[in-house]
Amino acid sequence: MTTPLRADAARNRDRVLATARLAVAAGELSLQLNDIARRAGMGVGTVYRHFPTRRALLEALADDAFTALLDDARAASQHQDAWTGVEILLRALLMRQLADPAFAEVISTSPDLDVSARTATHRDEFSELARAVLGHARKADVVRAGLTDDDLHHLVCGTVFALRIGDEPSERVERYLRVLLDGIRTAPPNQRKR
Repeated sequence: MTTPLRADAARNRDRVLATARLAVAAGELSLQLNDIARRAGMGVGTVYRHFPTRRALLEALADDAFTALLDDARAASQHQDAWTGVEILLRALLMRQLADPAFAEVISTSPDLDVSARTATHRDEFSELARAVLGHARKADVVRAGLTDDDLHHLVCGTVFALRIGDEPSERVERYLRVLLDGIRTAPPNQRKR
């Protein structure tokens, strides 16, 4: 159990996070801690006390999106229809990454880079839920044989990257998602090659 922060320390942490969120929203993912401290109007030492590395700050920024993704993954894992569960899971993973560049970076990098126990716990829970969804889909024979959980994760991350190329990704989201889903789905039995 972690000790709660003093009120002034909690305010400072919140101010750092708010400043970093503004930087990310402006497209600045470098998150140089010295720059964040200057923008937040506080000493560098204060920022480093809360976030000793850029990765620690990035994971703190991504926490809300990770928590929301876990809610989506739980819903996907409880869905009776195996294919709908896959759609819910992959749509949520795609949309959360598009909406939050900090989360996109955290989820698309190796777990070995995680510095927060909370992030590691989130990642483990997501992996377990995704395995359940995809296991159900494999039993129902609705996803292509041979696709691994990692393959699907990489395909979604690649789709996020593709959507960020060019203007107006929101206009292409549904089309790209449909191509991804159609590409991983097993053809209905009456359409399979014999």
